[in-house]
Amino acid sequence: MESKSDEKHVIAESVSNRTSDGVAGEVSVEGVAKKGNVMDDGLQRGLKGRHLQMIALGGVVGPSIWYGTGYALTYSGPVGAILCFFIVGVDVYFVMQSLGEMSTLFPTPGAFVEMSGRFVDPALAFALGWNYWYLWITNLAGEYNSFSIVMGLWTDKVPSYGWILMAWAFFQCTSLLGVVVYGESNSPLPDILFAVSLLVSVEFWLASWKFICVLCGFLIAILINTGAIGGDYIGFRFWKDPGPFANGINGFGQTFLLAAVYYCGTEMLALTAGESANPKRDLPKAIKQTFFRILFVFIGLVFFSSIIVPSNSPSLLSATTKSGKSPFTIALVTAGWPGAGNLVNVVIITALLSSANSSIYICSRSLLSLAKLGRAPAIFARTTQNGVPIYAVVFSNFLGLLALLNYTAGAGQVFTYLVDIGGAATFIAWAFIGVAHIRMREGYVAQGYDVNDLPYKALWYPYGAWFVVAINIFLVIISGYETLIGKFQAVNFVFNYIVIVIFVVLFIFWKLYKKTKWVGLMEMDLMTGRRDDLHPPNPDGEAKVSILKKFKRFMLG
Repeated sequence: MESKSDEKHVIAESVSNRTSDGVAGEVSVEGVAKKGNVMDDGLQRGLKGRHLQMIALGGVVGPSIWYGTGYALTYSGPVGAILCFFIVGVDVYFVMQSLGEMSTLFPTPGAFVEMSGRFVDPALAFALGWNYWYLWITNLAGEYNSFSIVMGLWTDKVPSYGWILMAWAFFQCTSLLGVVVYGESNSPLPDILFAVSLLVSVEFWLASWKFICVLCGFLIAILINTGAIGGDYIGFRFWKDPGPFANGINGFGQTFLLAAVYYCGTEMLALTAGESANPKRDLPKAIKQTFFRILFVFIGLVFFSSIIVPSNSPSLLSATTKSGKSPFTIALVTAGWPGAGNLVNVVIITALLSSANSSIYICSRSLLSLAKLGRAPAIFARTTQNGVPIYAVVFSNFLGLLALLNYTAGAGQVFTYLVDIGGAATFIAWAFIGVAHIRMREGYVAQGYDVNDLPYKALWYPYGAWFVVAINIFLVIISGYETLIGKFQAVNFVFNYIVIVIFVVLFIFWKLYKKTKWVGLMEMDLMTGRRDDLHPPNPDGEAKVSILKKFKRFMLG
């Protein structure tokens, strides 16, 4: 019989495999870390189901959503904005169905990027990996831009670049704490760092707080709309004047991009599979619950913003403004509370604590995966003993300083540029998630596997997967529609479509450089990356719970 001390010894086991580029490689399952987490290929599998759900929620519901909903109203009006967010929400639902099937079968850090190379073409994995990485770089820059907007409403004595540099330095420190600290403080760090992690890097609790703030925002909007705050009953007045739509079809492209940027991050659940303690049990549950929470948050925020502020309010953020206020701030000030902006600012800043960490996390893990597969410099594959890809973290966060462009271009214009790039890159990523899923399922059947043995089966396959491919190609093409009509705007056209050009160039470069080939159905590797040895799902299932407990679980995980 083994002693307890023997159980804590690190056991190294190497499993030979091939990367999607056909280069022999190693995936190491290195036993048990000090806190009982499985060490898998340098990363700790320490994230539990509640961590997965709240990390995804925390990464998606960023600080800019509080004034970004006003941006959507400005471009598309109340009904137009809700329609855009709903359509993209349906898109995301089927994206998550495809991801759920692939990631529960292959819970690896590379997720859909790695699988696109394994099931389609290694050149696609190269292009898609870099596309997803710079997508999140733009999201990170957007977080820092948001911080400068918020702080600028409090004081103009500090220039915007000063606030950005302070936020950048702060999150550089917190992002270097280990994965288990990121999920919920549980790391063998010195007491001082442990205390800091409790205060500023407990992603799970910050995301929970963010969700509570959203619910409070809904309540405040109802009170304003009904006249309980301010004494003026609004109803659907602003849907009639200035109207349900703004800018006609011209504004839809920009709002679709904004919706993509905000929904982007839902798919990060697939990337956290590489550090999930029990991916087969926790991933399907997290995918289902997280999607409906996010849809609830975004549709709710857009709807409630639309019934308290007119879409033509000059205080809302747009590409031509140097700064912008949250619809909730505007409505509360109009209702007679001049200091309302202070409260909203505090909510936005606490949201930033969660979402910036999520952005850095996903940037660094994307770069880590690229480096491990030989698609990025090897230095980015190095991790600390605590499982942190330190060089990938530092480099990715450094590029978040793109937000400094707002010093000359203005926060509103930089926000628009980042939305253009991030939204287009998101549509590309989602489209090829659908392609990878279709190819994986075809190969799975062709090689004689039973579809009923999949840990998770996507709803309405293959129609849902083909819908993902078709709608995202369509949306990325029409995203710059406004720049193509009327007076041609060269700069805006470049920001709308440069991502497509970069993606194609990356694909062709790797195709020619590595002489990659389309992966045949019988050539697909359907074994590497499976983790059948990890904690299996509870065979007894979950006990029935009351409606009240179900509601509590929906809200707080």
